[in-house]
Amino acid sequence: MAMTKTLSMISRTGRDLQRYNDGCRQVVGCIPYRYRKTNQSSTVLGTQIDDLEFLLISSQKSPKWMFPKGGWETDEALEDAALRETFEESGVIGDVEVQEYLGTWSFKSKSQGTFHEGHMFPLLVTEELDDWPEKTVRKRLWLKFSEAREVCWHSWMKEALDVFASKLTKRNKDDEPQTCPFDELSYEQTVVAVSNFNTMFYEEPIISIEANDLTCEEELRISLVAKPSLGKLMFNEEARRKPFFNEISNVANSMFSEEARMSTKAQKMFNEKLGRISIAAFS
Repeated sequence: MAMTKTLSMISRTGRDLQRYNDGCRQVVGCIPYRYRKTNQSSTVLGTQIDDLEFLLISSQKSPKWMFPKGGWETDEALEDAALRETFEESGVIGDVEVQEYLGTWSFKSKSQGTFHEGHMFPLLVTEELDDWPEKTVRKRLWLKFSEAREVCWHSWMKEALDVFASKLTKRNKDDEPQTCPFDELSYEQTVVAVSNFNTMFYEEPIISIEANDLTCEEELRISLVAKPSLGKLMFNEEARRKPFFNEISNVANSMFSEEARMSTKAQKMFNEKLGRISIAAFS
């Protein structure tokens, strides 16, 4: 989301407006990220975690690396505070992905000896500024996922990064095209699916096909016997058994005879008037 307030080049200080929850100081931060390839955008499907880079900043008082975070104050919404703190500490702005909220972590500040609750969001960086409020006291570093996780000092921030990666993996899985197993198609769905692939029979429907004879414990063989004098195909059914499920015989050389056989789990529909066959699969 976009910031609704003007960003100030002076960082907020003091605790007058600081929020607390049962004595725990409320802090909020972001995991700023960008796409490594310039032709990618936030709408690209199938993005992998290694396609991204993550921005870490140094601590003001030590060389430790972390994600930007700071106090959530009473005059701002949580996401506004996240964007403000990210801008003040790291000099980037972008879209706080509120719908991808990463969670809340409780931790104790070693420097202050007080308990905090930290809220974290992903932030897709849209602009990296040359000047920002804490430029003189912090450094910036863009890293790949594995590198960022290794150098990040705070364990709870590493957990937030892991949550981000898990959400990305789930989103990719949800975006995958969904396929319907052939056996699960209803009769109506199957007829529609094969309607454009009907075998056409004109004056004499003469063809013989015996192909992909998939073996199973028991299957139904439907024989289509051409009767040119009647202009029809007659149906014969023959139940048979096969000894092994994984045996496959593929015989497709018997073309153009007076008997057409297809050994499969299927139902054939013959339209006498149009002289065509529709094949609809059944489980």
